Amino acid sequence: MEPCITPVLSGRLAELRPLRQEHAPLLLNAAADGELWNMTLTVVPGPDSVDAYISKAAEGERAGSVMPFVIVRKTDNVVVGSTRFWKIDRVNRKLEIGHTWLSASVQRSGINTEAKFLLLSHAFEVMHCVRVQFTTDELNARSRAAILRIGAVQEGIVRHERIMPDGRKRNSVRFSIIDDEWPQVKTALLEKMRQKM
Repeated sequence: MEPCITPVLSGRLAELRPLRQEHAPLLLNAAADGELWNMTLTVVPGPDSVDAYISKAAEGERAGSVMPFVIVRKTDNVVVGSTRFWKIDRVNRKLEIGHTWLSASVQRSGINTEAKFLLLSHAFEVMHCVRVQFTTDELNARSRAAILRIGAVQEGIVRHERIMPDGRKRNSVRFSIIDDEWPQVKTALLEKMRQKM
């Protein structure tokens, strides 16, 4: 795997840029579109947590286990969400794509599909991963469906995988794409993106 330097990944609709502290107000604006910090199925930064959210991402980046991004809509250069590579394991050439959220007004717009395509292309073709995984809340039907739509395979449910901010013990669903599957997944994602043009 390449060194853990968070790159800029650019597509037609979206650009993924390294998450930095100065993005705090822009992330809050993005999360305010739908008041996403009130969601109980995922963790989205709010006014009281955005600084800690960015600091934790930066700490992981320094340790070499995280590459955090802001998602920028290219038509107007506005930050509309965030995502990251995390649990980066260079020895076993695997990582997880997670901490992904988008402003309510851009959900189902094609930006998420393109962002996932950019991330997966970088993971398999630049970092030479053999496995990319996704984990979501068992209760988050929309997220589960979205992960399946991009071509990931559901592997199982990890019980009490984490404790949510409200104290709920979350069961998580684990999905993955492996290197042998990437060419077929890539072809299908390219077709999906062509249909959104």
